[in-house]
Amino acid sequence: MMDLNADLGEGFGRWTLTDDEALLSVVTSANVACGFHAGDPTVMRRVCALAAERGVRIGAQVSYRDLAGFGRRAMDVPADELAAEVAYQIGALRVFAEAAGSTVSYVKPHGALYNRTVRDAGQARAVVEGVLLAGGGLPVLGLPGSELLGAAGEAGLTPVREAFADRAYTPEATLVPRREPGAVVEDADAVVRRAVGFAVDGGVEAADGSRVAVAARSLCVHGDTPGAARIAARVRAALEDAGVTVGAFT
Repeated sequence: MMDLNADLGEGFGRWTLTDDEALLSVVTSANVACGFHAGDPTVMRRVCALAAERGVRIGAQVSYRDLAGFGRRAMDVPADELAAEVAYQIGALRVFAEAAGSTVSYVKPHGALYNRTVRDAGQARAVVEGVLLAGGGLPVLGLPGSELLGAAGEAGLTPVREAFADRAYTPEATLVPRREPGAVVEDADAVVRRAVGFAVDGGVEAADGSRVAVAARSLCVHGDTPGAARIAARVRAALEDAGVTVGAFT
């Protein structure tokens, strides 16, 4: 079984980015921006209502406070401050999820925070502290082998391993930084092929041509990729054709 997730609600005011309605007809889990890198109360409320209507699990996509940089700029945030900001974001999204008849089912960091918590144990523990502060014992979605998932497990939370169909991998099974050429896989056929490879073979070809093992329970297709909804639909169809059951991990 494989979960299919996408980053949603990444608009703000009159500015829109993700095709939330189309993606919510395909994915099983929605990583909803909580206002720190994108999203505002109206967007959050709308996406939660749509997700609840379609039976899609709602996840809090928490971020550094970086609207101008879309949460992709490196920041140094004190651990206690980061924990409070993570809890704040989860709480804000929970209001709209529960108003829609659903709930926040998991937490996933976004952008620079996601990448930082792969190796930074202090920031990883701060994110986990924020999840605990928000209550509910929520599962944490992250990169296999990351400090984040390690800290989540140590705290008694459920760590959920994630793979990216549309991102290039290093030989160490981490993501190629976005600033490097080829970091984002834009060819739809390649994204579909990689998605099936993760689910069926448990691995992917790294940027240097080597083979790396990636054991994942959830597969991400970025919502801000051009044609994301169409690609996600192709990914889901290909997974099901390969005998993979597509279903939420929560």
